[in-house]
Amino acid sequence: MTRHFLNLSDAGGDAIAAMIADAIDRKAARAGWPKGKADADAPLAGHTLAMIFEKSSTRTRVSFDMAIRQLGGTSIVMDGGSMQLGRGETLADTARVLSRMVDAIMIRTDDHAKIEEMAAHATVPVINGLTDLSHPCQIVADLLTVVEHGVALPGSEWAWLGDGNNVLHSIIEAAGLMKFNVRYGVPQGYEPDPRFGEEAEKRGATITLSRDAQAVAAGADVVVTDTWISMGQEHVHNKLAAMMPYQVTPELMALAKSNAKFLHCLPAHRGEEVVEAVIDGPQSLIWDEAENRLHAQKSVLLWALGKL
Repeated sequence: MTRHFLNLSDAGGDAIAAMIADAIDRKAARAGWPKGKADADAPLAGHTLAMIFEKSSTRTRVSFDMAIRQLGGTSIVMDGGSMQLGRGETLADTARVLSRMVDAIMIRTDDHAKIEEMAAHATVPVINGLTDLSHPCQIVADLLTVVEHGVALPGSEWAWLGDGNNVLHSIIEAAGLMKFNVRYGVPQGYEPDPRFGEEAEKRGATITLSRDAQAVAAGADVVVTDTWISMGQEHVHNKLAAMMPYQVTPELMALAKSNAKFLHCLPAHRGEEVVEAVIDGPQSLIWDEAENRLHAQKSVLLWALGKL
């Protein structure tokens, strides 16, 4: 069976725990090394990753490129507009061709149906670098980051403030797999897809919607937000006005646990979803979180290629 990683549930809780443990070990083993030096075991020597970008990227692009290099392999980076995809070739045909030439495919795109179509026709692993439905690679990095900083995932309380977007979907999915709880505060009309909450609750997580930002933050172990305005979104002014009650401020963080951690997947719009005093404050883990995209991506690749 080809191991695709379109959502966290494709791997499951045990595999995600193994990814976190592997990432922690590999990160520690190369402390002080040059970034471009391969890991001592170079487990993906001879392997090539194709990366397709139909949406702009910084962290996903660099982390996957460096991940495959540190694992001993190589990458091919392609922009969707410069491929035959941009001239009408189907995703199915692209998947069939790339499967003959590379060992894995990572795609960052908009419509989740695109990545599902690619996976349906690829004979090598397809990894979700982001879609409008979910962002599983980001959440593996987020879980790794809070575990590194002493948060035990089972039973922990996560507070999400802002937009009910793809990142929230994957956090809720992770809650069901890793046995933690999520309270989310979003304005009317910006709720997440209810299917993620329903599935997480079937697995034992408690997923709670509140319109009260203070109630969401109260007693949280982890506080998370994301940019309110995604690439290409319209009606910006109306959305910003609706979101402002959910801005993460020092006053809101003071309601969480005294050792609560703040996460943001970046890029941030400082002064919108979060203020400077929080994102640059002592509870913020955003730079560790950003770095951990690299370490998490390595473990995702190893899992997808059957090495973990």
